[in-house]
Amino acid sequence: MTPVEITIIIIVLVVVALGVRTVRIVPQARVGLIQRLGNYHRTAESGVAIVVPFIDRMLPLLDLREQVLPFPPQPVITADNVTINVTSVIYYQILDAKNAAYQVANLLAAMEQLTQTTLRNVMGGLSLDIALTSRDQVNSQLRMVLDEVTEKWGVRVNRLELKDIAPPQDIQIAMEKQMQAERQKRATILTAEGEAQSAVLRAEGSKKALILNTEGQKQAAILRAEGEARALVTVQTAQATAIELVFGAVNGSNPSTEALAYQYLQMLPKLAANPANKVIVVPTDYAGLATTLGNLATGSAQANGQSAGPSTAAERRPASPVPRAVAPAEHLVPEPDRVGT
Repeated sequence: MTPVEITIIIIVLVVVALGVRTVRIVPQARVGLIQRLGNYHRTAESGVAIVVPFIDRMLPLLDLREQVLPFPPQPVITADNVTINVTSVIYYQILDAKNAAYQVANLLAAMEQLTQTTLRNVMGGLSLDIALTSRDQVNSQLRMVLDEVTEKWGVRVNRLELKDIAPPQDIQIAMEKQMQAERQKRATILTAEGEAQSAVLRAEGSKKALILNTEGQKQAAILRAEGEARALVTVQTAQATAIELVFGAVNGSNPSTEALAYQYLQMLPKLAANPANKVIVVPTDYAGLATTLGNLATGSAQANGQSAGPSTAAERRPASPVPRAVAPAEHLVPEPDRVGT
């Protein structure tokens, strides 16, 4: 190989090296900071970037996507003097690459220390119960404090989440016992409320059943009374019809007063024999009735004597008055004389 060829090869290698140092390719969602003679010159966006060899220098690329930074468990003392271990994770995004590179020496370490100190301050003002149940509140307070500090770093904190809050073992045992006691208390209360509601429902059911039974008895009594009333009306109507028929027949046959009185006296024992009759109306003119019946009997005997021949004095003696066949005295109520009229 001749010296000329060696020279050409050296020149080609130098040109290739200079080209490699001059032309840089920046990937998508990343930026590169270019320094010229040690000072910030410009920010190279994604694509092809030209760097002057030996004068310009490109710093390591910065990722502009949202990134996740987990932190190890951090011991924190709450307001009620309980030491707990809190594990957190932060979601951040670089908005200004220049400030992220020149405003803070180590961005990740600074964010970690800032998160730990802010977490101690926020959790130190809360009790254990509130800290366990108010994670959203703690997350919001932490994010607000971190935003104020990281804004000048060109970083935005999107979210900060508490992954785990681990109290000591004895506190966990006490909390489990308290939870069991609360559950037993709640179960006892629910059982008592259920029994009370059941008793109320049973009482209401008994009340409704009694009301329905009473209403049924009432309706049955009403229907029974209506039936008896209708039956009584029917019986009375039939009796009235029978009386009208009898009265019409009697009027049609033109009976004498003596015959009516005789029929009346025959009916009195039947009226007294009926247990439903508590009071029997008896006319006060018994003498008139007896005389009338005696006259009827005398006339009948004379008619028989004329046809059969003479009789003895005893046989011609007038008949004695007809005995009164009436009900017992306690059932008899005198009434003004209506028969003679």
